[in-house]
Amino acid sequence: MEVYTGYGDKGMTDLSHTKNVSKSDDRVCLMGSVEELMSHIGLVRVLVSDGDVVRMLEKISETLKKITDGVSDPYNREFKVNEDRTELLEEEIGRMKEIFSGERLPILPGDSRVAAEIDVTRAVARRAERELALVSVKFGSDTGAKKFMNRLSDYFYVLARYMDAAKIGEKNAETAEGVQRSVKSETAGIEDNVGAEASGTVTTTAGGNTAMAQNDSMAVNTAMIQEVLKRMGIQGRITLDSAKHLIEKIEQEALRRNKPSVIAVCSPDGNPVAVHVMDGSFLVSFDMAVKKAYTSVAVKMSTMELSRLTQPGQTFYGLGKMSDNIVIFGGGVPLKVGDTIIGGLGISGGTGEEDNSLAEYGLQILNEVL
Repeated sequence: MEVYTGYGDKGMTDLSHTKNVSKSDDRVCLMGSVEELMSHIGLVRVLVSDGDVVRMLEKISETLKKITDGVSDPYNREFKVNEDRTELLEEEIGRMKEIFSGERLPILPGDSRVAAEIDVTRAVARRAERELALVSVKFGSDTGAKKFMNRLSDYFYVLARYMDAAKIGEKNAETAEGVQRSVKSETAGIEDNVGAEASGTVTTTAGGNTAMAQNDSMAVNTAMIQEVLKRMGIQGRITLDSAKHLIEKIEQEALRRNKPSVIAVCSPDGNPVAVHVMDGSFLVSFDMAVKKAYTSVAVKMSTMELSRLTQPGQTFYGLGKMSDNIVIFGGGVPLKVGDTIIGGLGISGGTGEEDNSLAEYGLQILNEVL
């Protein structure tokens, strides 16, 4: 069997009932984009290990094949896309959203390899949808196919976030395992001391209070883990006490600069830990400071740096319009211990440059308050 025939060497091809169609024809371009989309889906199938997702991707590929056949042979009713195909996508979107609804997920693509590939797949699906709309205007198209393609890009968006949530779960599990291993190696030297401090002597008998014994045991384990992390020099998230000390020092510097400000500190997942409003600060500065702190941990960079990357022609142009919680004014910085983000700092009260300068001061003195 020959791989090539040479028939298309002059840039022409055939559709089911139409001969000598230019390969630049909108229908041919659409079919090519759908084939490209199916190739990306094939790669995603290789990358994911979730059996339900793999089976769903196989069904999607079957539907996309039907759509390309329908473009080539638009009058064949066998190639019409039924409503149940779109309903299946909607059900799967709802299922995945329920699973990761409580997670604080990354905003930018690329947090994990598989999620990044799914985001690329979504972009190709969007292109194919636009080309289908163009074909529909010129030649007509299946209404069910257009609805399916519109919902398909939504599916891939949710699937990418679903995979991000799974990745976060894996990282948390790995961190927990690492802590447990460290605890075992450190326990011999600190178990007796920490156990006595945490709960005293734990005694259980056949008729004793089992729940109390379990609580006491948990208290011992928690105290031991904290002690191990302390000895290892690791702080996973900023504490309220540390946040208050940091805010106090920043306030002193703001007073010296005569810049009344709102100072906000958030946890690594973006939730506020402490917010301090200085006398004379602007009313709008409260929300702005909180959002700057959130943005800095969400994008893992300072809001001043982000502001440069969101200018026309830059990498993240238009990001500021994606979410009400994202701000692109200077004054927000991630708080780090080594390479670990333990929280975010947001300051609002002056210009973006002035707020950023005060936030940078906060970074300089961070180690003093931890």
